[in-house]
Amino acid sequence: MKRILIALAMTWSAATPAMADMALATAKNCMACHAVDKKLVGPAYKDVAAKYAGQKDAVAKLAAKIIMGGSGVWGPVPMPANAQVSEADAKKLAAWVLTQK
Repeated sequence: MKRILIALAMTWSAATPAMADMALATAKNCMACHAVDKKLVGPAYKDVAAKYAGQKDAVAKLAAKIIMGGSGVWGPVPMPANAQVSEADAKKLAAWVLTQK
C-alpha cells in the first residue's frame, strides 16, 4: 500500500506543474487569445514551442514578450502588453509554453 501511495504521489507531482501553468495561463487571460494546439487570435502554444525550440534564451525572450507585448512575429495582429503579469509568472508561463507539443 505504501508503494502505491508513493507512486501516486510521484505521478501527481509530475503532472501538477503542467496543470498549474495552464491554470496560470487561464488566470492571466492568456487563453482568451491562445490555445495549446490551434491558432486563435494568437499562435498555438505548440507552434510557439516549435519556433523557439533549442534557443537557450527562449524563456527570457518569451517572458519579455508576455510582459511588454509585441508585433510582427506571428502576423499583423499585435500582442498587447501584460504589465500586470509579474516577471516570475511570465517566466513560468514561458517555460510552460515551451513544453507544449
